[in-house]
Amino acid sequence: MAHNHDHRADGLKGLKWTLVLTALLMLVEFAGGWLSGSLALVSDAGHMLTDVLALGLSLLAIRFAATPANAKKTYGFYRLEILAALLNGVTLIVLSGYIFYEAWQRFGSPAEIKSGIMIIVALAGLAVNVAGFFILRASSKENLNVRGAFLHVVGDLLSSVAVIIGGLIIRFTGWLLIDPILSVLIGAMILKGAYGLVKESVDILLEAAPAGIESAEIEKVLAGIKGVKALHHLHVWSLSSGIHALSAHVQIDDQMTSQSDSLLADIQELLEHEFGILHTTIQFECTGCADMICSPANGGAHKE
Repeated sequence: MAHNHDHRADGLKGLKWTLVLTALLMLVEFAGGWLSGSLALVSDAGHMLTDVLALGLSLLAIRFAATPANAKKTYGFYRLEILAALLNGVTLIVLSGYIFYEAWQRFGSPAEIKSGIMIIVALAGLAVNVAGFFILRASSKENLNVRGAFLHVVGDLLSSVAVIIGGLIIRFTGWLLIDPILSVLIGAMILKGAYGLVKESVDILLEAAPAGIESAEIEKVLAGIKGVKALHHLHVWSLSSGIHALSAHVQIDDQMTSQSDSLLADIQELLEHEFGILHTTIQFECTGCADMICSPANGGAHKE
């Protein structure tokens, strides 16, 4: 569990730094867009505003998630992270739609741009976004909510690169249509990342089996432990990103409770090391599996 908490602390620190850098860059891009007459920079500054709101929401969600559990919310507030991640994903989808709309408008009526200012401001934006990319990259692999913020930063980074390329092409060729073309490509990449984020968030809220963890594989491994006769009523889900839980009924020989302690420890150790499952609820049984719920179609697994 300490491993997960370390990553959450790193993610919180990274989000704070990224929020500060993004807010400063947003102000610079608004000013640069106004001075250069570049709609691309003004739009990117609006993108930054969305990111500032999303990063602030992510920080609040992680702080709430660290609040201790109580008698009413027995698992704590971990799911607030997932709700924030879902909202971030939806925001990214809306943002990609806005990019597509703006690109369509520019195809019809491209505007004159002061490419020098546009390029300088975009280079500053690129430097800030590269810093944010490396700050959040490690934590984004462990925390779904940080991943949402990371995707925002990736979108910003790509936008900066596109603006730089567009500015150079406009400066040396005068071809204004490059701006909407690059915008469409950026929007498509943001949309793809947002879809994955929303899908994973919804899966967690629906208590689907965690990605990479197969119930059938868990049944097979547990049924192979010495002393386990059968198992059924197996459920595995995620409380939040990287925090998984499991409950199961395990049939064993009739014995004293104290005698089953070592078997329980073996099961818990295997689940933690093989599948990364830390929260387990195991109910031992010594009777036969007689009801229909225990049929193979409903998750029963028996050891021969």
